[in-house]
Amino acid sequence: MNTKMTYAGFYHDKHGMTMLARVVLDGWLFGLLPESEDCAGWQLGQMQTLADKIEAEWDQYGNLPSRLPSDLRERHEALYRMATERARGMGWDPELGEDE
Repeated sequence: MNTKMTYAGFYHDKHGMTMLARVVLDGWLFGLLPESEDCAGWQLGQMQTLADKIEAEWDQYGNLPSRLPSDLRERHEALYRMATERARGMGWDPELGEDE
């Protein structure tokens, strides 16, 4: 029996805006993933490795979208707008906690 946890993928994420979904979005943002890759079936260790690479990218900009160069800032806005609209359509409410 395979006991390794895997990620459903951005397009199958049950809430749409989970931490793992944000890892995928930021992977797309920084060009660490092609947009055709939504990480479906990735083991959590693979997701952590990607998250570590993303953290290094964000560190260059003080972890603030406002400090991104204009091309990346525009891309960030577009990606997160798409993801937020999609997640809201799935019932995600940014005001609710993770367990609500």
